[in-house]
Amino acid sequence: MNYLAHAYLAGPVDSDRVGGVVGDFVKGLLVPPPVGLSPALLAGVALHRSIDSFADRHPAFRRSRARISPARRRVGGIMVDLFYDHFLALHWSRLRGLAGLEIDLAAFTSGTYTLIAAYGEGLPPGFMPVFARMAADDWLASYRDPDCVALALDRMAEHRLRRPNPLAGAGAELLRDYAGFEADCLAFLPDALAWVATVRAAR
Repeated sequence: MNYLAHAYLAGPVDSDRVGGVVGDFVKGLLVPPPVGLSPALLAGVALHRSIDSFADRHPAFRRSRARISPARRRVGGIMVDLFYDHFLALHWSRLRGLAGLEIDLAAFTSGTYTLIAAYGEGLPPGFMPVFARMAADDWLASYRDPDCVALALDRMAEHRLRRPNPLAGAGAELLRDYAGFEADCLAFLPDALAWVATVRAAR
C-alpha cells in the first residue's frame, strides 16, 4: 500500500496513522526497537508492515499485479500501491464511511500532515525531506488525478529506486486496464479494513 491507503487503513489511533505513512522509512527488524522510535509509533509501523503482508496475499491485489505488463512485473507492487491510492482518492466520498470517517479528502489529508508534523524529531530522518514535499504539494489528495500518479511513478523511477528500473512511463498502465484495477481496489479495501480491525483488537 502507498501513503494514502496506509493512512486510511490505519484506523482511529493517531500514532497508527503516522506510523502507516512513515513505515517504509523504518528499515530492518522492529525487535529490538529502532533508536528514537516511540512505542506508539513502533506499533503503527508494525501495523503498516502487517497491512503490506495482507495485501500481498489478497486475491484482488494479486489480480492487479497480474494486470501489469511483463516488462514491469517486477515493480508491479509499487505500481498497484499507487493505483489503489488513486481509486481511494477518487472514490473517497463513497469509501470514507467504511472506515468510520465523516470528513472529506482535503480535511483528511491536511489532518494527516498536521499529525505527522507534530512528531517532529521522533520521525525517521530520511522521511523528513519527503514529508516537506508531500505536505507542500498535498500528495495524498493529488493521487485522484491519473496524471499525478504517472508523475509520481516517473519520479520514483529516477529518485527512489537505486538501480535501473522500468517505472518511467508506468502511469500508462493504469489507463490501459483502468476498470480492472478499479474493481480490484474496491474489492480489496473493505476486506483490508475488516482485517486491520481484527489486528487492532488483538493488541
